[in-house]
Amino acid sequence: MSDGESNLFSKFENMDRSFLGTKTVKSKRVVEGPHPVKLPAGTVPDYVKLSPYQQFCWRIMRRFVEARFRPNQELEDNLIKAHMKIRPEEYTAVTWMTSIITGIAGFMVGIIFGGVILTLLHSIIALRIVVILLTTLVPPVAVYMVLKAVPSSKASSRARDINKHIGSAMSFISALASADVNVDVIFEELAKQPIYGEVQKEAEWITRDTTLLGVDILTAIKNAASRTPSPKFQDFLQGVVTTATSGGHLKPYFLLKAEQFEKEEKLNTKQNMETLGLFAETFVTVVVAFPLFLVVIMAIMSIVSGGGGGQAAVVVFGTPLPFNVLLLYIVVLLMIPASQGGFIFFVWNMSKEAAQ
Repeated sequence: MSDGESNLFSKFENMDRSFLGTKTVKSKRVVEGPHPVKLPAGTVPDYVKLSPYQQFCWRIMRRFVEARFRPNQELEDNLIKAHMKIRPEEYTAVTWMTSIITGIAGFMVGIIFGGVILTLLHSIIALRIVVILLTTLVPPVAVYMVLKAVPSSKASSRARDINKHIGSAMSFISALASADVNVDVIFEELAKQPIYGEVQKEAEWITRDTTLLGVDILTAIKNAASRTPSPKFQDFLQGVVTTATSGGHLKPYFLLKAEQFEKEEKLNTKQNMETLGLFAETFVTVVVAFPLFLVVIMAIMSIVSGGGGGQAAVVVFGTPLPFNVLLLYIVVLLMIPASQGGFIFFVWNMSKEAAQ
């Protein structure tokens, strides 16, 4: 062996042989479950923000409410279903404080109206007391009842909006499912589509639970089913959980639900159109034909009786009117406009429900 070859082997033996070993690569740690999310400095979560008036009510009534408040599951559920970002205790404080302010304002109005105006008109003392009591007690009770029903009313309004958009939203979901998109990605994409109204809001909450709170998708869907105000959407979400946990395939389920909602929407539209047609016929008969015949008959009766001669006259605004003429005025000026307005409001309300 020559000197050059011996030097080459000696260099090879003295080399760093760390490259021959297997390198250990540290895998990226996957965070599962609830985990901290870094937000910009000064960021406050939306659900703890109260309006200035709500903060005022809570600041004044906090101790009083906390001492007397009892858990109200129905109120809590309605606030969640209505997406009203306020706790039951805070909403109770707002309700009570608003009622108290309304009562004080009503008492001041009663004092002014009952104590000053009626005194100038020389009214009896009992009438003044009645006016003060009515203006003091009726408005706060009415405000309390209205505010108490607001969460339930908003939840019902959201349910109608969800039922209105659930058919088109299911078409969107089934289209993504046909492309073998994962369930969490489907709801994430649905949360980016504002054209689906409150369905998009429900999808936003599901995406929030999975991405921000670290909840798995099935638990997030189950939680959404328990807090949605729409029975249709609740049934759909429960079906997703049942199908996934029982080992079924979600793509056929989504396609079946899209077809089902499409058929239900066509059937509801047909039923609403038939109902509106029935009300249109009733409107023509009751509001158009009947008052017309009634006015003609009453006018003929007034002419035959000689313009009301010999009949008892009723004084209206200082003017004596025959009884037949007074009835004619009531029919023309009160009954016909009131009946038309009532039918118009009823048909408008029916059309609104049909659209939703």
